[in-house]
Amino acid sequence: MIDNKQPSVLASLDWWTIGIYLVLLIFGWVSVCGASYNYGDNEIFSLGARSGMQIIWIGTSIALGLVILLLDDRFYDTFSYVIYGILVLLLFATIFNPHSIKGSHSWLVLGPLRLQPAEFGKFATALAVAKFMSSYGFSMQNLKHFMAAVGIIVLPMLCIVGQRETGSALVYLSFFLMLYREGMPGAILFTGVSMVAYFVVGVKYENVMMWDTYTSVGKFVVLLLVQIFTAGMVNSYTGNKKQALIILGYSVGITLLFVLFSTYVIPFDIVWIQLFLCAMIIGFLVYHGLRTRFRNYFLISIFSLGSIAFFYSADYVLNHVMEPHQRVRINVLLGLDEDLAGAGYNVHQSEIAIGSGGLQGKGFLNGTQTKLKFVPEQDTDFIFCTVGEEEGFLGSAGVLLLFLALILRLMHLAERQPYKFGRIYGYCVLSVFLFHLFINVGMVLGLTPVIGIPLPFFSYGGSSLWGFTILLFIFLRIDAGRNLVRS
Repeated sequence: MIDNKQPSVLASLDWWTIGIYLVLLIFGWVSVCGASYNYGDNEIFSLGARSGMQIIWIGTSIALGLVILLLDDRFYDTFSYVIYGILVLLLFATIFNPHSIKGSHSWLVLGPLRLQPAEFGKFATALAVAKFMSSYGFSMQNLKHFMAAVGIIVLPMLCIVGQRETGSALVYLSFFLMLYREGMPGAILFTGVSMVAYFVVGVKYENVMMWDTYTSVGKFVVLLLVQIFTAGMVNSYTGNKKQALIILGYSVGITLLFVLFSTYVIPFDIVWIQLFLCAMIIGFLVYHGLRTRFRNYFLISIFSLGSIAFFYSADYVLNHVMEPHQRVRINVLLGLDEDLAGAGYNVHQSEIAIGSGGLQGKGFLNGTQTKLKFVPEQDTDFIFCTVGEEEGFLGSAGVLLLFLALILRLMHLAERQPYKFGRIYGYCVLSVFLFHLFINVGMVLGLTPVIGIPLPFFSYGGSSLWGFTILLFIFLRIDAGRNLVRS
């Protein structure tokens, strides 16, 4: 006898992921208690205390997750564009919000309730881009299709930048990890990583001179990297190993020859020789592109030219485009400025707090750095320092392992989706969590710039907690739907 009874949503849910989610909520609440507790307070459950209010946010988040699970999984596919459109309009309207909080117009103030639409734009963007990329006929190799998908991601970013909330806007770059999984050429991702390397090396060592010459170490290293990367791309994307070796050999050989000449004969700026070599390489690539009509030569030449243009514009962007506080933060991160009493104060104090925790930590509510309020934003953006101080290395490692388990589980769920929509949305969720974790923990440890984004399920506040919960539970509902028999 055939059993046509549909399995329930509860039976189809991935309870491992829900279990990790609940454990992270508990640890997050304990951390908020530790970060917001004042000596002598006895009312950690009072609604007048942040720890008490966090219980409200946790409770409403769980209720919100249950509501999401009650809806049909096809609802999210059907109304993806509608949800995206509403959120984009809300993000755009927030730009003109008269309420400014710490210089940002990203908050909507509704009486005692403050909401940040940017936190909800993540799941809306994930739904829209998953809907578009799973539509019939979509191809990552089609430039128009690819640019349209990128446009869906960039549009809310621009609205959030208009709200003066650059940190939240940068989170949307995490969606490019999903694009890479879905077939975006690795050269695009490599180009992004290269740009970061050019910026860091160029800015950090621009004013450092090489030996007794007039050559900037930053410019020298970056231009040499451009030549090496170009040779590597010729080998990878044209298959012509001989040409790659010719480019690499001439670049390194001629550069080394002039380094010796400048050091022992006549000192001069070797960068001019390197720029000449780069021009010759670009001309070589264009020539072979015209001769063979193989467009990869043109693309590689564009990469080389774009790399040089980006590098020489980086200094202008840093000194004339970025806001002063952003410029100072980057200089502090790169070690160009110390500023322990200014821009570097937060990071310095958080490093002290984490270091003072030792192996096992000082114990719940016993952290001195956090109790004496040495760390600004210690219950929001810098809440991980509370974990390090009170729970020590073991507690911090445990939290990171929990996040690792969540990310690996999300990867497993995404890969088992029978439809592209579910897989793409799953990788969007995974990418957002990974970006938040890497940047937030990195900035607390002084490894990444301070851009002010929350640690999922830990940082105090309703907007971020609701946003992460919606993002996660929509995917859990989509995953549960794959096991349900549809009539």
